Amino acid sequence: MPASPNTRSAQLEDRLVAFAVRIVRLANALPKNFSGQHFGKQILRSGSAPALHYGEARGAESDKDFRHKCSIALKELRETYINLKIIDQSCLLETLRLDELLDETNQLISIFVRTVRTLDDRINQTNN
Repeated sequence: MPASPNTRSAQLEDRLVAFAVRIVRLANALPKNFSGQHFGKQILRSGSAPALHYGEARGAESDKDFRHKCSIALKELRETYINLKIIDQSCLLETLRLDELLDETNQLISIFVRTVRTLDDRINQTNN
C-alpha cells in the first residue's frame, strides 16, 4: 500500500531535519580558522533553512503559498550544495566525509524541483 500524502510529507520533513543535524555536525567539525568559521556560519544558515521552510510549507494556506515556501527551501538547498562544494574543494574537510552529504543534498534538490514543477502544473491548470 502506497504511503499517504501526509505520511510522505512527514517523512520528507524528518529527512530534512536529519539533513540539518548533519549540517550542524559538519559546521562544528570545520576548522576554527577564518575560512572554517565563515563557511560554518554560511552552511548552518542555508543547511538548516530547508527543514524550517518545509515545516512552514506544510501549514500553507494555498497551493501558491506551498509552492513559494518550497521554492525557498529549494534555493537554500542549492546554496548548501555550493557551500559543500567550496568546503570540499578548499580541503576544509575530508572529501569522504562530504560525499554522502553532497549526494543527499542533490537528492533533496531533485525532490523539491519535482515538487515545484508539479505545483506549477497544478496551479496553471487551476488558472485555465
